[in-house]
Amino acid sequence: MIFSDDLILSAIGVLDAARDLKLKVTTAESCTGGLIAGLLTEIPGSSEVVERGFVTYSNEAKTEMLGVDSNTLETNGAVSGVVAQAMAEGALDRSRADVSVAVTGVAGPGGGTDDKPVGLVWIASARRNRDTLVQEHRFGELPREDIRLLTIEAALKLLMHQIED
Repeated sequence: MIFSDDLILSAIGVLDAARDLKLKVTTAESCTGGLIAGLLTEIPGSSEVVERGFVTYSNEAKTEMLGVDSNTLETNGAVSGVVAQAMAEGALDRSRADVSVAVTGVAGPGGGTDDKPVGLVWIASARRNRDTLVQEHRFGELPREDIRLLTIEAALKLLMHQIED
């Protein structure tokens, strides 16, 4: 098992909550590179809930796969709340899912700036006919693996909130 017991339990909770409401889930991931989808699909029976996952590491992938406007990317940068929101909403538009979660951030160890330091992550969750939820997280200059694991944990919490709300 590559994920901690706590993350597995969180993923089971998300899947159970979505299954109870007959909701399908999709992911749109940049800095986690598909790990959220990987975690969800680690759980037996996840195929009843997980509709698909998008790994959109490059700006071009965000535009081509999710429909994120290139001007939005140029103006705000990939690591921004507006792009996370566009990713989450684009994942819904380009899937048969009912709810999505999207992440974009600076996992490091390089690539950070004064405005967008290592550990800055934006997470968004969209649900059909509901408001999109967007959160900013500043995990600090931690090792890359820690930032990615903290991002997965926060993404599952936001996704659960969107499902249960």
